[in-house]
Amino acid sequence: MADKILEIKNLDITFTTTAGPVHAIRGVNIDLERGETVAVVGESGSGKSVVMKTAMGILAGNAVINKGEIIFRYKEDDGSTHEVDILKKDKKWIRKNINGRKVSMIFQDPMTSLDPTMTIGKQLMEGMIMHMGLNRQQAAERAVHLLDEVGITDPAKRMKQYPHQLSGGMRQRVVIAIAISCNPDLLICDEPTTALDVTIQAKILELIKRLQADHGISVIYITHDLGVVAKVADYVNVMYAGKIVEVGNIEEIFYDPKHPYTWGLLSAMPDLETDDSRLYTIPGSPPNLLHEVKGDAFAPRNQFALKVDSLVEPPMFKVSETHSAATWLLDPRAPKVEMPEELKKRIVRMLKEAKQDAGEL
Repeated sequence: MADKILEIKNLDITFTTTAGPVHAIRGVNIDLERGETVAVVGESGSGKSVVMKTAMGILAGNAVINKGEIIFRYKEDDGSTHEVDILKKDKKWIRKNINGRKVSMIFQDPMTSLDPTMTIGKQLMEGMIMHMGLNRQQAAERAVHLLDEVGITDPAKRMKQYPHQLSGGMRQRVVIAIAISCNPDLLICDEPTTALDVTIQAKILELIKRLQADHGISVIYITHDLGVVAKVADYVNVMYAGKIVEVGNIEEIFYDPKHPYTWGLLSAMPDLETDDSRLYTIPGSPPNLLHEVKGDAFAPRNQFALKVDSLVEPPMFKVSETHSAATWLLDPRAPKVEMPEELKKRIVRMLKEAKQDAGEL
């Protein structure tokens, strides 16, 4: 318990819209240990970003939190440890004590994260002056150091430039520099490589990993890209229609997945050696959460669905100490269903590649 930096417990959120209430988050539980990397994976609209924005206290005005707790434990400069329930704090307190200072977020598009009318230096210095009490000279010196740390050449020159004068990769590095400027305990990365080309993506992921190791930061990745997850995460939470449907460590999710939705996500990853001539897609669409979901939300898209799936929502079945999945297929009474044959072959290939990368073959 002492090592847990974040505990999201039974979070339940509804959005009020002109079309009616949208039950977007339906009882989410996520744990994060200090220094750990957790990924939250799922299709667009599954609720990944909503959960993490709630943890930062930046939820939209039409959101109604029905129940839940978000317990955040952080350390002050004097070494003292504090524990707060973010949901019980007002926005002003969160802005002053948490946002940027203890929890930072890297958003998916760096161009919309940076103010086009302010220089890079001014945007970097702002948080340090506000949260760390530095004077302008101290903040400027630290800003130059941070730009250098994230791999930006000629940092003193970049301080005077505006966002439009930098490339996409450099803008994302600036956003990362701003995110770590006040030595946060937790870094939330919301699709941090979406707008970047593949070579820059790899460099940004390596940069975040190095900064995490150097500064002892805990990291949460929000992504739909399992390729990114494979490179960075310790644990994975698979999210569908506002719920976590499978959780496990990286080996369990990639090499021994249990939920048909996870099977679909893994099957949809591009693979040059697959026997299929076309890229696999999960059939159908996610449910409309304007309407109450009865039973398993994934059942209409699940070729392995049982009769009970349309009637009763499955509980989380424990597979191991670290691995659980919400599917009736894990019930002892359920018929034995194997994952698709092509996915089995793919997992064998992934295991072989992992061993080669580790120098075991």
